[in-house]
Amino acid sequence: MRDTGPAPRRFAGSGQERREPSHPDVGDQPRGQLWLTLEWHCANARHSDTRVIPGFDTRRDLLPRELADGLHAGTEPHTASHSFAPGEMLDEVPPSGQLTIASELFNRAYIRGANVEPRIGRFYPRALLAGSPEITPGDLRPCRLIGSDGQSLHIDLDHPLARRELTVSARLVDPRAGDSPGPGEERDLARLACDNGPGMQARLHNRPTDFFRDDPFRRATTQADAAFYATPRFTGHVDRTASTQIRELYGRLLPAGGMLLDLMSSMQSHLPEGHAAKVTGLGMNREELDANPQLHQRLVHDLNGQPRLPFKDAHFDAAVCSLSVEYLVRPFEIFAEVARVLKPGAPFVVSFSDRWFPPKVIRAWEWAHPFERPGIVLEYFLRDKRFDRLHTFSLRGLPRPDDDKYAARRDASDPVFAVWGSRV
Repeated sequence: MRDTGPAPRRFAGSGQERREPSHPDVGDQPRGQLWLTLEWHCANARHSDTRVIPGFDTRRDLLPRELADGLHAGTEPHTASHSFAPGEMLDEVPPSGQLTIASELFNRAYIRGANVEPRIGRFYPRALLAGSPEITPGDLRPCRLIGSDGQSLHIDLDHPLARRELTVSARLVDPRAGDSPGPGEERDLARLACDNGPGMQARLHNRPTDFFRDDPFRRATTQADAAFYATPRFTGHVDRTASTQIRELYGRLLPAGGMLLDLMSSMQSHLPEGHAAKVTGLGMNREELDANPQLHQRLVHDLNGQPRLPFKDAHFDAAVCSLSVEYLVRPFEIFAEVARVLKPGAPFVVSFSDRWFPPKVIRAWEWAHPFERPGIVLEYFLRDKRFDRLHTFSLRGLPRPDDDKYAARRDASDPVFAVWGSRV
């Protein structure tokens, strides 16, 4: 069974009018690949969302002056950072603010094959509310359900980051001087960095988001996991660029040396070479585990059948779960077990993308927006209060390798998402 490849987008871009940030217009200006990173926080986690902008050209692309001035200072390393007050970088266009509609105007059959019930704290495409005169049928910007009295739904139409202070960093990679704009239309890059998801990871008023009703852990097949995974799949589940970014993230977050648990492991661990002194891989297929050169110990173990981990308390210095968390049907038990086998202060890093095996992905994951999925994993971390120093991470927009099998379908590399915390 092959994986799905890149998943379809369930929301469109912001559709908002472009602001007019100023930028220098004299002299040679740098061009290259621009990394824009949003850093923000909520009550229980810190967040970092990066959008990579290919073909950046200062004569064409628009940035707030606070960032543009730093990039055009004429000195290395072509970086800039600025903190924006809530709403300062995200001037909204109508309709915005809050809206109350009759419950029956919510289109529960909007997504084919799913009976979508409105749940507090969840995000939905505005088109689900198209029965309301304020909403047009083609408006796919996200809105959030913030309350319900049974007869009416209370909706927040503002951008998910509208009430957040944002620290925005810009870094120009491989800068090249140029005195003429590159091809293409002007782009409002600050808004592009905020587009289609950042902000959805956070809870509403620090209350658990209602992800876990409507049979959330149902899967498309009842076939036993042991039978499904009996045949090895010697293939990567993200492209090489995404795998490299996961490896670099692990290198920054995981302690060097020590004992590391690679949960739901297979033929790749995405770990920096030689980073851990000993890596224990726990997975579903012996042949895949045997093909992984980074593992020192290999255990075949079905976590969905037996969440109890076969290790003593406080045994590991770190743990990772790469590209597999979407298959867990008993995640709260398993995260509690990971906490049990980690030493105090040890990190647990969960990484994922937007590809999966359709028969085995849980329903809650499949129908969530990509930026709600870090929120799902945050709920796994938060349930038993065994982890703190929680973070989420996203990286989008790097180019896909030309020889990748999905290169004809999508130019960009597979997005990388991660959530991590430390054992209390």
